[in-house]
Amino acid sequence: MTHWRRAVVEIVVIGLAAVMAWIPLRPDVVETWFSTGLYPPLQQIVTSLSNVVPVALLDVLCVAAIAGVLWILTRAVVEVRRVRRVGPVINALRVLVTSAAVVYLVFLLLWGLNYRRLPMSERVELTTGAVDPAAVEKLGVETVEQLNALHAEAHRDGWISSPLEDEALRRGFVSAQVALSDVQPAAPGRLKRTMFGPYFRWTGVDGMINPFGLEVLSNPDLLPFERPFVAAHEWSHLAGYADESEANFVGFLTCMKGSVATQYSGWLFLYWQVSSEVDAEARGRLSKSLAEGPRRDLQAIATRLRTGELPWLRTVGWQVYDEYLKANRVEEGIRSYGAVLTLIVKARFEPDWTPVRRTQAKP
Repeated sequence: MTHWRRAVVEIVVIGLAAVMAWIPLRPDVVETWFSTGLYPPLQQIVTSLSNVVPVALLDVLCVAAIAGVLWILTRAVVEVRRVRRVGPVINALRVLVTSAAVVYLVFLLLWGLNYRRLPMSERVELTTGAVDPAAVEKLGVETVEQLNALHAEAHRDGWISSPLEDEALRRGFVSAQVALSDVQPAAPGRLKRTMFGPYFRWTGVDGMINPFGLEVLSNPDLLPFERPFVAAHEWSHLAGYADESEANFVGFLTCMKGSVATQYSGWLFLYWQVSSEVDAEARGRLSKSLAEGPRRDLQAIATRLRTGELPWLRTVGWQVYDEYLKANRVEEGIRSYGAVLTLIVKARFEPDWTPVRRTQAKP
């Protein structure tokens, strides 16, 4: 490829990436063309393949990316010393910027466009008006009652070490997706260990998906009763629900439609969410109502989060993620995690935790 043709290609790639970063795509177009069109069959293929690979593909990609950047920069420095001009550095920077643009476009086409799909409020029937604090506390009371009632049986049945092998959780995942969309259900992913495990421990991150390999990476320290909900949450991302509150919502529904053990995991998650939203007085009432078993489990989770945590890194890490979410048009940033309570409190449900879908909702 000649120099001018390469320059044209680079300009086109960088320009396209810039346009895609700022263009206000219509959510209904993204929903039809990508989230319920191109993405579902793509996800089925990519996740099924990544499940077969025993190592985290993200680890391989990160090592390759770091090696590539170092090679390009080292080569540029050597060339600068040889020719005594800055041209090689400029060329290296041009290559890196073009590569970053390509990575961003791949991110969008493999998964990232899901951030711009129709919101859950366009998918399920929600009551109007602001969330009543009394309704949140009422949900908290139900959460405590469920934890107290399910604890003994959940611990007696136990939890399968690999959520991907938990048939009840997989069925719940399919059921939750069918309740929200007519599109072919997404393939669940295996929870993989990663070289970023220590970072997860230091910052209190439970898991994430690799948008380039559509695989699930998890904190190696997760307790058995945490794994079902963490898996369900990350699977929801694989299903195209990029917003954190929506992934929490779908993950909670997945657990509710599974076994007693998975339901218990879902209610544990919800207890943390409610506790962070109600005032101190209501929080105290909920805590006093907990039976000894659920209290021990919640204390175990709190201990896990404190063990090995680096507060300064946790703050920085979550600030970076907050900016990442906002850059992908999630205006609430990390506050979107807690917005799941709005969905649960305001959504209309059938008796089996099946949300009532809006009649005009798209597939």
